[in-house]
Amino acid sequence: MATPVKTSWTTIAGSAGSFDAYLALPPAGSGPGLLLYQEIFGVNEHIRSVAEQFALEGFVVLAPDVFWQQQPRIELGYSAEDVQRGRALAGAIDPAGLQRDMLDALAALRALPQVKGRRVGACGYCMGGRLAYNAAALSDVDAAVAYYGGGIQGQLELAARIRCPTMFHYGALDANIPLAAVDAVRAALRGKDAQVHVYEHADHGFNCWARGSYHAASAAMAHGRTLQFLAQHLF
Repeated sequence: MATPVKTSWTTIAGSAGSFDAYLALPPAGSGPGLLLYQEIFGVNEHIRSVAEQFALEGFVVLAPDVFWQQQPRIELGYSAEDVQRGRALAGAIDPAGLQRDMLDALAALRALPQVKGRRVGACGYCMGGRLAYNAAALSDVDAAVAYYGGGIQGQLELAARIRCPTMFHYGALDANIPLAAVDAVRAALRGKDAQVHVYEHADHGFNCWARGSYHAASAAMAHGRTLQFLAQHLF
């Protein structure tokens, strides 16, 4: 049976130039919007599958191509070489440009006829987790979810600007984001409508079934929490 999710690449007319984004529409054809942020590996097969997963659950999902000015629609795997290449791409991005593109993508998502008038959230993984956190602080998204967001602990000054509900997922075995960093994030969010979940047996990238660090039990638990959270705040 064919999937009831309709997908396509669409073009966003951004303020600094047009860039592409992967769009996944739910079976109902419309719903709340979800801005989905990639890892350092581009809008690759895994991120497109995640977009389709959320769309199947009722969201209109837009995954913008974050690296569009460097190498449009790049798709990387998970080899050491690809990790190095992805890190180089991420390190070369202008932070002001990231914020500009985020606002442009958010405006494009809100303007879609399938979303118009509904709530919109942000969700991201690794680098995308940090971008979802940025969206919570620097835009008017209605909710945000960050999976193992690399670098959030270095942007804690933004926490004071967050006005929407947020959720964070971390792996206890993640050497890239030690538990001390998670504790710092939790402390910065004290008094906010924020949930911070740590998965005892999970490493960095535990949600990605294409990576060696995939941990099915943690991924299932995190996705269930994310889905309940987004349903509560976006529908």
